[in-house]
Amino acid sequence: MPWQLFSTARADSRTAELSVSRLADDMLVISGAGGNVLAARDSQGIVLVDGGAAQYSRQLLERVSTELSASRVHTLFNTHWHPEQTGSNERLGREGATIVAHENTRLWLSTQSPLPGSEELFGPLPPVARPNETLYDTGTRPFGAERIDYGYLLQAHTDGDIYVHFPERNVLVAGGVVSGAGWPVIDWRTGGWIGGMVNGLSKLIELSDAQTRIVPATGPVLTRADLEERHAILAPLFAELRKMLTSGLGPLEAVEAGPLREYEAKYGDASTFVKTAFESLWGHLSPDA
Repeated sequence: MPWQLFSTARADSRTAELSVSRLADDMLVISGAGGNVLAARDSQGIVLVDGGAAQYSRQLLERVSTELSASRVHTLFNTHWHPEQTGSNERLGREGATIVAHENTRLWLSTQSPLPGSEELFGPLPPVARPNETLYDTGTRPFGAERIDYGYLLQAHTDGDIYVHFPERNVLVAGGVVSGAGWPVIDWRTGGWIGGMVNGLSKLIELSDAQTRIVPATGPVLTRADLEERHAILAPLFAELRKMLTSGLGPLEAVEAGPLREYEAKYGDASTFVKTAFESLWGHLSPDA
């Protein structure tokens, strides 16, 4: 059976241990609702980047309203289609919010999609919960007297990832391309791949400086140095896995080779990440004939 949004009654019965990291009086990151959520207040109300999981949506939105002393969410960005990012779509869509995402994210939310590492299916979301403003490349929206820039991270974590950048605040939301703790997830069945993840990190590094606060999908707020460290790990991995593929090796042999073993003390067991990174090559590269 497909994994659907929880009913309101069931959703409202769930509680999470939410924690708040305040970036400014009018901007904060809430964790614990399934994934990191950035909330910011402008003169029109609240902007959210990602909406947590559906079962925590009401609790999350009440906490955001309390923390920012505002109640209306006028804009919600989905950094990609996964349920931990899109769980507030239906509630906010029914309230008239603008839901911004890449067009591929809208398409995934309009059908049944396999969850990463599982045979479970998610969706489709009802039409009111699907993004109603989409992009293919980049976009800009006003944020009070400031602006929000956002753009495509081509085939990185999924094939519909976007970053959301508040340039005047020097805050950059990276979405699923980056994990604050542990290895990221490559959802290769919906278009992510290791080459795109490396390129996505390069783009995020390009958009940031030493003082930029970078919000990953999960885990603590990061710095540009953290992104550079991850890029320095994943770029050589990409090259090594390409060599393995063209030599006729498979994902289990890649795992056995332990290409990330030296980093496991810091980031944890890399077996699943290496396996999915290798599998992600199949849609983009093939061994020489």
